[in-house]
Amino acid sequence: MSNPGYLVLSALLQYPEPELVADVAQIDALLMEQKAEWRASLQGLLAHIGKTPLIDLQQEYVLTFDRSPGHSLHLFEHIHGESRDRGQAMVDLLAEYSRHGLQMVGDDLPDYVPLFLEFLSQQDEEEAERLLGDAIHVLAHIGRKLRASGIPYACVFELLQTQTAVQ
Repeated sequence: MSNPGYLVLSALLQYPEPELVADVAQIDALLMEQKAEWRASLQGLLAHIGKTPLIDLQQEYVLTFDRSPGHSLHLFEHIHGESRDRGQAMVDLLAEYSRHGLQMVGDDLPDYVPLFLEFLSQQDEEEAERLLGDAIHVLAHIGRKLRASGIPYACVFELLQTQTAVQ
């Protein structure tokens, strides 16, 4: 795995499970060791996850990402909504994943941000930056909406913007 930091970001954007809360200190240690420059950006979210009861984290997550379309973690929803173009974009993204050796398992749609970040974690630095550049305008849009709503997850999207020259 070339970019373990992207895997950390993927984990932080998934539905909060007990394992995530239990692993906050390990995530912090991994960031200090391998992605120290990311650590400061993520401290607020890590602290929020570490001090908020799990049930509250889960309720916040559902309200933020599942019940607020403007914060959706599906990239193409922000571009295509529910139009037919979204289906073709999904097919194209699946083909990109396949070209790079990622075989999807589970029920997540290919444009699910945590899955995309997991995919980036498997790429070398240059390829991850290129692929991130293709999606950064949508990720930045989500981040701005989260920041405007005072949602602690905004820092993940802001950090992603610093990883590519395309802003």
